Amino acid sequence: MSRNKEFDETEVLDKAMRLFWEQGYEKTSMTDLVKHMGIHRRSLYDTFGDKHTLFLMALDRYDSKISASLSRGVKRSKTAMEALQSVVGILICGGEDSPSGCLMVNSAVELAARDADVNDKSTEAFTKAEQLLKEIILWGQREGEFTSDYDAGELAEYLHNVGVGLRSMARTSIPREKLHRIANISMRTLEK
Repeated sequence: MSRNKEFDETEVLDKAMRLFWEQGYEKTSMTDLVKHMGIHRRSLYDTFGDKHTLFLMALDRYDSKISASLSRGVKRSKTAMEALQSVVGILICGGEDSPSGCLMVNSAVELAARDADVNDKSTEAFTKAEQLLKEIILWGQREGEFTSDYDAGELAEYLHNVGVGLRSMARTSIPREKLHRIANISMRTLEK
């Protein structure tokens, strides 16, 4: 007879996600995960599989949470520039109680060169981010807010690259004011 789980899977997955985000994949041990998630080792294996599978699930969870947050910010915006500022704010600051930087960027830097699964997940997330930026840029071009001198897709690639750099810098002690200054200059390249 199997026992009922005594924990909420989403809640403990969020705890694993946060630990991977703070420490990275390599530095996070199974002992760390068991302690941080507050479940038994056997429950971890039975529910999530091995460390690598748990990590991939944490990346998926992170991607869905960030995507939802970005979508909410864009939907609340009245102008394309407002939407872009919302996206950039989320990318630089994350959530109020979230670790610095971006789990997807951190994971790509740490593992993508040697882990095809992480490479696929990070590349997919980056493609989605570029598509969102492209849609915002097209909106701004249609409304006359942004220049049409450049292709929206190319501008999105450029801004995404700036965003990846900003999310990497956010892991350091560089002041947030500097990150916002860099972001603002980058966004001004879109102005007519």
